[in-house]
Amino acid sequence: MSDVLPAGSLAGKVALVTGSSRGIGADTVRYFAEAGADVVINFRNKAPRAEKLAVQLRELGGRALVVGADLTDPASVADMFEKVRNEYGSLDVLVLNASGGMESGMAEDYALTLNRDAQLSVLNAALPLLGEGSRVVFVTSHQAHFIRSTPTMPEYEPVARSKRAGEDALRELIPTLEEKGIGFTVVSGDMIEGTITRDTARACEPGSDRRAPRISGKALQRLGVRRRGRACRRGPRAGGQHAAGRRHERLHRRVTSTTTKRPPFCVCRTAAVDV
Repeated sequence: MSDVLPAGSLAGKVALVTGSSRGIGADTVRYFAEAGADVVINFRNKAPRAEKLAVQLRELGGRALVVGADLTDPASVADMFEKVRNEYGSLDVLVLNASGGMESGMAEDYALTLNRDAQLSVLNAALPLLGEGSRVVFVTSHQAHFIRSTPTMPEYEPVARSKRAGEDALRELIPTLEEKGIGFTVVSGDMIEGTITRDTARACEPGSDRRAPRISGKALQRLGVRRRGRACRRGPRAGGQHAAGRRHERLHRRVTSTTTKRPPFCVCRTAAVDV
């Protein structure tokens, strides 16, 4: 994609994109920089990647501030915006891109904490820097945005519902934002290649011979699935027997029965190793 934003259209503006060291966030912050904006690259634990991106964007002639922050930690968020204030003085565009919930080793309520509570925390902390004519953008997925009317994969449903909760909570702030002359936009996209969500969906597509990706124990626990050390290599689509025997077949039926309008997939394939 080229010419997403006309060159110079954001000259003199400052844009911050959460979770912008890679993926959609990195592409977005790059488009802003190419349009002339000074940018803030936010990361949680990808400092080298964020610094490398900043070097590339500075070569375009603008400024790029790299700030690490745990968005679920209010003190860390406050420190991030203090650095933005010291460097730029104000903020014109805030893109709430960072999200998660399928990571391993996190608390059971991590998805809701990050996808709802942290989004509100970041926006509230940014308000003193956002002036009239500025804009807030919340990035979500079709699976989350339409979760109330269109079922999604059971592994992703807790994340989808938490992101929808975040969208709803942010929408409640629209009257407050409008009073300050701040615009609010929701951007919803489809699954992205190379992510665990997309790989899981692809494994469920008719005729697919792909294995479902390996997901965290927390996600499996939500399905009532206990982790197993060995992955099943033959599922019902291939007409084979399950490696774990009858117990596995009962488990398989229980899990696939919750997968609306999708072909069966072998959940034990996801249980072998954490992502």
